[in-house]
This record gives sequence, structure tokens and C-alpha cells, in this order.
Amino acid sequence: MINVACAIIVIENKILVTQRSEKMKLPLKWEFPGGKLEENESEIDCIKREIKEEINIEIEVLRKLSNSIYDYGNFKINLIPFIAKHILGEIILAEHKDYKLLEKVELLNLDWAEADLPIVEEFLKLEL
Repeated sequence: MINVACAIIVIENKILVTQRSEKMKLPLKWEFPGGKLEENESEIDCIKREIKEEINIEIEVLRKLSNSIYDYGNFKINLIPFIAKHILGEIILAEHKDYKLLEKVELLNLDWAEADLPIVEEFLKLEL
């Protein structure tokens, strides 16, 4: 099982979503950005580090949502989601193909990575 932290990043009342590149597993699927936990790393330290590495911004973590466990067949993921806000930096993608800043109602229009879908659904039920 791969433990992966991800962030639902709010920037000026819009939600940042990223598209996986053709070279990544699950090519061209949309996801909340993040990455694998390293040994002896806290979930919050992980998400802050991954967002800095992958997107070049700094975030403040606001709250945790429910984990999403999904079996893709050749690997199993435990996705650990956080709601965060952008505090510093300009978005520069290191690995992803594309990004969008969307209204909450637009989130369901994307072709999501399957593990992200329960997180999208939980997030849509929240009052921010």
C-alpha cells in the first residue's frame, strides 16, 4: 500500500487541480496534487514538501478529510487529503501536464483518478 498525501488548495475561492502527464501512472487523469510519504515524515510535512516540489507554492493546511483507499490492480493507494490555502509563490508545474483553477461546481466535469473521486465528493458536501 502506497501512502500518498494530497491537497485541495484554495486560491482566491477557486480550487487547484492538476493533470497527470503522459509519462505518469494514470496518464492525463486529473487529481489533487501531492505525493508519497517518506519514512518518518508526518502527513502535513509531506504535503507541504510535495506541493513545494511539484507546484512551487507554499500552503497552509487547514483541515484533514477522510482517507481514500483504492486498489488499481497493480498497486494500492491510501490517499490522505487535506484542505489547504495558498500562502506564497507562483504556480510552476514540475511534473504535471496542466492545471486549472475551478469553482467547486466544475470539479465533477473532469476525468479524475479513481482514488480522488471519494475526496471530490466529500469536499463538495462541505461548507467552506
